[in-house]
Parts: sequence; C-alpha cells; structure tokens
Amino acid sequence: MTTLELAGLSKSYGGRKVLDALSWRFQAGEFVAIMGESGVGKSTLLNLIAGLDAPDAGRVIVDGQDLSRLSDNDATRLRRARMGFVFQAFHLLPHLTLEQNVALPLVLNGMPLGRANEMLEAVGLGGRGADFPRQLSGGEMQRVAIARALVHRPALVLADEPTGNLDPETAQSVLALLVRELKANGACALMVTHSQAAASLADHVLVLGRSGLQPRGTAPAPGQGL
Repeated sequence: MTTLELAGLSKSYGGRKVLDALSWRFQAGEFVAIMGESGVGKSTLLNLIAGLDAPDAGRVIVDGQDLSRLSDNDATRLRRARMGFVFQAFHLLPHLTLEQNVALPLVLNGMPLGRANEMLEAVGLGGRGADFPRQLSGGEMQRVAIARALVHRPALVLADEPTGNLDPETAQSVLALLVRELKANGACALMVTHSQAAASLADHVLVLGRSGLQPRGTAPAPGQGL
C-alpha cells in the first residue's frame, strides 16, 4: 500500500505561479477527488506527481522516496510498477491494438497478459481487442485508457477527468469499476474532476485554489450530472 506526500510543491509557467508551496499527505488506500476552477493547476499537480513535469521547488515523496532524488531509471521503474495514469489526452499508441495498448503495463512489468482482455470486458469493450484506436470514439478511447491504467493493479492511480468523455450511464459503470479496483488493491488514488457525481464516490473531496488544497465542507450529493 502506497503513501504519497507533497512537500512545499511549487510550479510556475511563463512567470505565472500555478502552485505555491503546496503540501499535503495522502494515506494508503485513500480515494481523493480534487476539484477547483479551471486554470488553478489541477492537471499540473497530477503531472508533477507522475514525474511527467518537474517542480520548481518542493518534493513529491512516494513511500518515503523523494522522486527528485531517484535516478531516471529508478523513477521510471517506480512509475511503471506502482502507478497508473488516466489523462485527458488518452495517450493510446495508434499502431497497437486495443488489447496491446491495455497489456502494455503488463508487458513492461513482466506480468501475465490475460488480464488485458478481462479489463476490456470490464469497461464494455469485450470483443474489440483486435481493433485499433482510430476505430474508436473519444469515449471509447477513454475507457481503454482507464482499463490500461488499472490492468497491472497499481498502488497509486492518477486520473484526470476520467468521466469527461463518457455518457452518464457509461461514466457510472466505469467509476464503479474504478472504485472496485481501488478497494480490492488497497490503492491510493487522486482523481481530478469537475463532476459532482464522480466526486461523491471519493473518500474525501479537496478543493485546489490560491490557498492550496482545502477539504470541502460537505460531500457532493450523489446523482448530480457526470
């Protein structure tokens, strides 16, 4: 089970400070929704945690390890084995089939490949494993990205608007799958979302603003628009 700590995390772009000395500790097995207005740095925060971008100051600490102190190879191995990502741009590889895209984390971690088709079935794309990303709608690509993020049972899941391209019914089923996988694996998860209904499934809701991360006073009501 993985813990995640942000210690004094700061990031600026073009002279504009997006994150300023942000600190927070996330517990193992905790599912946290992060909300806030557009432009406050929610996606930037996920990119920093994932190691896809480097902070100007501060540290991202995973299981006591400061990511900035790891070699490139060690950081890559940690991300590959312990993290799963669902980003808005999908990042599916166009020359690979859907099954191959989903199986990629299994291949990289030397794990059995059979779970790839299981996850495609779980996101409603059973029987489509031989198709290519170009044959999919945006919502279908999002579902493949979610299947890929969860297939190797990561200890830390980062999801950026995972229901943003999904119709409400599909969003409900995909979120239910996400919750089941997180709880079954004891994973820590951070989900950036504008959806009140998606946030209602999280253990905690945090709001990112100019003052940093703050707990939201009341949980969102279930059933609001996805």
